[in-house]
Amino acid sequence: MKTAGVFCAALFVLVAGSPALAHHSFATEYDRGKPVSVTGVVRKVEWKNPHIWFYVDVKDTRGEVTTWGFSGAPPSFLMRQGIAKDAMKTGDVIKVDGFRARDGSHNASGGKVTFADGRSVFTASAEDPRPN
Repeated sequence: MKTAGVFCAALFVLVAGSPALAHHSFATEYDRGKPVSVTGVVRKVEWKNPHIWFYVDVKDTRGEVTTWGFSGAPPSFLMRQGIAKDAMKTGDVIKVDGFRARDGSHNASGGKVTFADGRSVFTASAEDPRPN
C-alpha cells in the first residue's frame, strides 16, 4: 500500500509539471540577434491557445511570394491589452517587426505589428524582447 502511495505521488508530480516543460522560452525558439521586418498581406490568423499565429504573404523584388509565420502572445493576454480577435484580418496589409526563428525557417516572433493606417500593436508576450 505504501508503494502504491509513493507511485501515485510521483506520477502526480510528473503529470502536474508537464505543461511547464512543454512551454518554450523565447530564447529557445527565436534569435534576438536576427531581427526581421517584413511588409505583406495577412493570409491567415489563428487566434487560439497557447499562442496566436498569423501568416503574412511577402513579395520579394522579383514578385515571388514567401509566407512568413509569426507567433504571438496568448489570446487572453492580447485581449487584456485591448487587441480584439478581429484586429487583424485576412487581406490586411501589415508590417511586422520581430525576431527570426533559430531554425532559419520563415517563422518569427510576432513583435510589433503596424497596420496600413499607422496604428501599431505589440503582439508578443510581455517577457519577450521588443523590436525597434
